[in-house]
Amino acid sequence: MKLIVACLALAIAAATAAPTETVVHPKDLSKPNKIEGRITNGYPAYEGKAPYTVGLSINIPGGTTWCGGSIIGHTWVLTAEHCTSNAEAVGVHFGATWRTNSIFTHWVGRNDIINHHDADIALIRTPHVDFWDLVNKVELPSYNERYNDFNEHWAVTCGWGRTYDNSDLPDWMQCVDLQIMHNSECQQTYGSSVVGDNIICVRTPGGKSTCGGDSGGPLVTHDSNKLVGVTNFGTTSCTSGAPVGFQRVTYHLDWIRDHTGIAY
Repeated sequence: MKLIVACLALAIAAATAAPTETVVHPKDLSKPNKIEGRITNGYPAYEGKAPYTVGLSINIPGGTTWCGGSIIGHTWVLTAEHCTSNAEAVGVHFGATWRTNSIFTHWVGRNDIINHHDADIALIRTPHVDFWDLVNKVELPSYNERYNDFNEHWAVTCGWGRTYDNSDLPDWMQCVDLQIMHNSECQQTYGSSVVGDNIICVRTPGGKSTCGGDSGGPLVTHDSNKLVGVTNFGTTSCTSGAPVGFQRVTYHLDWIRDHTGIAY
């Protein structure tokens, strides 16, 4: 009996242990005086690699910030709420493998932004966009997959910027392949109060990671090409090997459907 009590005490202590890393939104990391996004230790994307990825130039009081997003319908982009919470206007850059050379850009106002009240996810309504090879949507998981945690699946995330910490800033889109981890493993770094059912995390071995400016960008599975995550947080060092957290898209399927009508 004493042994059982001791084991329970250890389990409770482990579950409530303080997180080992501080949560940082990628867009809030220090950066040089130009718009940037960062995929560290990734690889250059070929043209059309991620036609669903958009760059977001966001006008906020006192300046401009940069985030990513994903096309999920002819008139909808999914991104992170911490990108758009203070937005006055957003420029949505479509088809930009070279960041400063998008195929076209639509500017929308604050009335076209729907921020989630309780989670770090947001929707942007855009004028109608036709799909083709370089500008296309990414599918959401179906309702049959809503309880799929995608543990150990491989996925890709893409964005613009540094290829490693303190490098120059390439403008060509970079991508990196990362493996989804169990939430219990991610909680060892950030704690259960941060990593709840609405979060999906990936491992970042060898400094392969998302980083500053990649907030709101996509996490898309290799095997099914489904959007399963929206970039949310990491740590102050993008090459530390600490996990990166995303909003879990399957957790928000009802919210997305209710506002956009998109469901599978």
